[in-house]
Amino acid sequence: MSSFVVVAREDEVPRGEVKVVHAGTKSLCLGHCEDGTWGAIDNVCTHDGGVLGEGELSECQVECPRHGGQFDLLTGEVRALPPVYPVNAYPVRVVEGRVEVDVGVPTKELEIG
Repeated sequence: MSSFVVVAREDEVPRGEVKVVHAGTKSLCLGHCEDGTWGAIDNVCTHDGGVLGEGELSECQVECPRHGGQFDLLTGEVRALPPVYPVNAYPVRVVEGRVEVDVGVPTKELEIG
């Protein structure tokens, strides 16, 4: 079941940046990729608990500010070590300037070995 929640205004997150947002009790890393694509992933690095929404975004990959691990903003997959486990990724849409995230079901379920 779809459960989109407004998490930000479109103008609050410039292209190439990420921001910490909340959808109910979930803390998310919301990002606006350079190509205009939006993505949202869980806000905690699976390596050492770093806050991904305080990291850097480049080519739709979020770099954790603690140890430099990287996650794909659209799929949650690990793109650079040290993390080895992905994070959940969520659908994002923009409606009349509002950025909404569907936290009902992740687009990719977290898979822990």
